[in-house]
Amino acid sequence: MNPKRPAVLSVWQAVLSCRRCNTPFLSIDLKRFSSSKRWQSRQRSDMFTREAVVRGLKSRAAFKLLEIDEQYRIFRSGQTVVDLGYAPGSWSQVAVTRTKPNGRVLGVDIIPAQPPKGVSTIQGNFLSPNIQEYVLEFVRDPNRGRPRLPAPPVDEAEHLTADNDATILRESSAAGNDKGKEENGKQKERTVDVVLSDMMMNTSGIAFRDHAGSMDLCRAALQFSFNVLKAGGHFVCKFYQGPEDKLFEKQLKALFEKVHRLKPESSRSV
Repeated sequence: MNPKRPAVLSVWQAVLSCRRCNTPFLSIDLKRFSSSKRWQSRQRSDMFTREAVVRGLKSRAAFKLLEIDEQYRIFRSGQTVVDLGYAPGSWSQVAVTRTKPNGRVLGVDIIPAQPPKGVSTIQGNFLSPNIQEYVLEFVRDPNRGRPRLPAPPVDEAEHLTADNDATILRESSAAGNDKGKEENGKQKERTVDVVLSDMMMNTSGIAFRDHAGSMDLCRAALQFSFNVLKAGGHFVCKFYQGPEDKLFEKQLKALFEKVHRLKPESSRSV
């Protein structure tokens, strides 16, 4: 089986460096303070950071996803979106806005964070099988996490109940077809329209190690995406460039109909 599903792969490079320093502790502290001042100055002068504040976005990272969506149209109203490594929540904010009025967004992160309005969250390590099972349990229920709709009139409610009963009977009558059951089971698992992965390990300053850790998280996100994405679904993944990313891109091309690699304009230049 080789499902072909369109995907958007986004990548922007983070260049890491490690400097050995034998200066006294006081000098190190001063350098850290100086670095912090430079970071604050860059934040104040950065156009996307200022615009994020004006728009009430969690961070400037939102503009990266907005740019991707403008180019590839990955979001539509009513979609189910899973945002892996969602904190602080700027990608989830974009997803909520772009899937209104009846979409649902689930954010997963090991870091505790206040979720944006309209986002359901699970706190935990996504690499844990237990956390992944919680995520699967959430997305299997098509109504979980969606905005509450007004109750239908009594007549309409009775009609819906009758339709549901008929559906149950039809499924029961086909229970003897093992192949049909297996295919139906797979379709029930594939309830997600978009998987976003902005997961990133704590960087060590060693480029090779950080790249390898980034690839491990990307592969975990890809495996999850393969299991839950509907036909026509999208997978957006950020990673550090390095020797393993060509192999990862090859794996994506074997699973998805289209793979796009890009560095958004809103990414910081390095």
